[in-house]
Amino acid sequence: MSLQLLAVAGEASGDLHAARLLTELARIEPSVSVFGLGGDEMRAAGVSTVADSSEISVVGLVEVLKILPRAKQIFAALLAEVERRKPAAALLVDFPDFNLRLAKELARRGVPVVYYVSPQVWAWRKRRVHAIARDVTRMLVLFPFEVEFYRRHGVDAVHVGHPLVDEVPQLPQVWDDPKPHPPGEPFRIALLPGSRRSEVEVLLPLQLRALAALAARVPVVGRIIQAPTISRESIDRHLAAVAAGLGAETLPAVEIIDSDRFAAIADSHLALCASGTATLEVGLLGTPMIVCYRLSAWTYRLARLLVKLPHVSLVNLVLERSAVPEKLQHEADPEHLAEEAERLLGDPAAIATMRGYLAQLRGRLGVGGASGRAARELAGVLERRVAA
Repeated sequence: MSLQLLAVAGEASGDLHAARLLTELARIEPSVSVFGLGGDEMRAAGVSTVADSSEISVVGLVEVLKILPRAKQIFAALLAEVERRKPAAALLVDFPDFNLRLAKELARRGVPVVYYVSPQVWAWRKRRVHAIARDVTRMLVLFPFEVEFYRRHGVDAVHVGHPLVDEVPQLPQVWDDPKPHPPGEPFRIALLPGSRRSEVEVLLPLQLRALAALAARVPVVGRIIQAPTISRESIDRHLAAVAAGLGAETLPAVEIIDSDRFAAIADSHLALCASGTATLEVGLLGTPMIVCYRLSAWTYRLARLLVKLPHVSLVNLVLERSAVPEKLQHEADPEHLAEEAERLLGDPAAIATMRGYLAQLRGRLGVGGASGRAARELAGVLERRVAA
């Protein structure tokens, strides 16, 4: 009889990290049968999903209210499957607003919870750590500094490293060429508007308008890095709307990249990047970037009250310095972004300094093999559960 495991991930990055972990787990415990919530990556890894996580993966208070009814349906469906299948354990990946509530229900039912990719409780809403100590059997964290915080609060935390160290290759980067940029040749600008539909709705038009404003200053071409959770139809719609809405400015040539994303990013002179895991991907590839993000006014005000951090982007948090510029809210407008991009593209010394900081990122994230270490931790919990 196969062991049953519940696995739940939300965003595209969580879907990918969960899939990598579960692939490693299958090598250790081939009898495990996995069901839950995820996306294409988890389904490719053999997970039977009750729904697609993209249905409820959004950012912001207003956006959450819109998907709340569907989120409640999925939550109930998962618990119904838990009652039916009686899983030996649960793997919950990131997605804290959903998964911490689920952890509470699972703990009530006696299901051990392994949580992978820690909620940033060390940054905001720290009171959640008490619920984690009560409901989570083991917390698998990506960053070394998280272990001490959790252990101080009675949480069994293990540092497994960051899976991006394995997932993002070390590729030749366009700035490695010692020759100066040829006059008149366009700079290649990568646009990373995020992996959630709500993010793309806000950030892709902003980044495209910034690209058009930059094109009025220096020759550029754009390349939109399409996340697997975002449809080509959605991107085409934004492209058409921005192109039609531009006045004196015109949109330069724009390519949509739906495969070999890492190669395309490494071959770009600069990236306009949504805050989140994507900043680590771009940073590991050594590509200079400008981080940009916008939230609804109410969400941003609440975040300012709750979040007490010197930086927003993960790359700056990990490097513990302002390695890359962050443009947020009113500063995240086309003119500000274009002005900053023009400054960087025209300043080889600033680019060299940024790339020097980014070169430290891989070492800060730890050695490779994070997915395998996380899988072994989960296998240990499963084995103890079976033995009990």
